[in-house]
Amino acid sequence: MVRQVTYKDKDAADDFVIYPESDGQPMADNTVQFRWIVLIKEGLEILFAAIQDIFIAGDLLWYPVQGQDKSVAPDIMVVFGVPKGDRGRYLQWEEANIAPQVVFEILSPSNTKAEMDKKGDFYEKHGVEEYYLYDPQKNSLQGWLRSKKSLKQITNINGWTSPRLGIRFVLTTTLEIYRPDGLKFVTPIELDQQRQQAEQRALLEQQQRQ
Repeated sequence: MVRQVTYKDKDAADDFVIYPESDGQPMADNTVQFRWIVLIKEGLEILFAAIQDIFIAGDLLWYPVQGQDKSVAPDIMVVFGVPKGDRGRYLQWEEANIAPQVVFEILSPSNTKAEMDKKGDFYEKHGVEEYYLYDPQKNSLQGWLRSKKSLKQITNINGWTSPRLGIRFVLTTTLEIYRPDGLKFVTPIELDQQRQQAEQRALLEQQQRQ
C-alpha cells in the first residue's frame, strides 16, 4: 500500500524528513573568526543570563519549516520567548514556531558573496528581525533591520544600538560592543583579568582599613 503525503499532513511528511544536527562544515575557518563568534555569543549569554526565556546559540542548525530539510546555521542566533537549554538543532515548530529574532555572521576569507546573499535571503524570508554581518579582516560591519516583510540595510551602523538586544556597536580600529550599562564585551581572558584586578583592589582596601 502506497501512502500519499500532502503538504497539509505535516506530521506525516515529517516521517520522511531527516533533520541532521550537523552540516559537515566547521564552526569557524580560522582563529580570528572563532574568537569573534565566542566573544559575541558569550557576551550575550552573560548579558541575558538572568532571563530564562532567551535562547542563544552558536553554529546551531535552524530548520524553520516542518517537513522541509532546508536549514542554515547562523554563527550566533538569539531567540526571545523560548527557554534556555541544550539543543542539537533548532526545530522552529517545536519552539512555539518562534524564529530567531537576531542573527550574527562573522566573515572568513572563504565566504563568498553568493553564499552570504543566500543566507541573507533565508533570514529575510523566515522572519529574522535583525541581521549583523562583521568582517574582522576589513573591520567592516553591516546591519539589516526588518521593515514589514523585508530586511532593510542600516545606513549609519557606527554607534547603532540594537532594538532587540540593547547593545551598541562602535567601530574604531576594531569592533567594540557595549552593553546597556556601558560595559564592553570582552574576551574570557580580559574578563579574568578584570576579576583579578577587582580582587586585588578589594584586598588592598581591606589592608588599608586594617
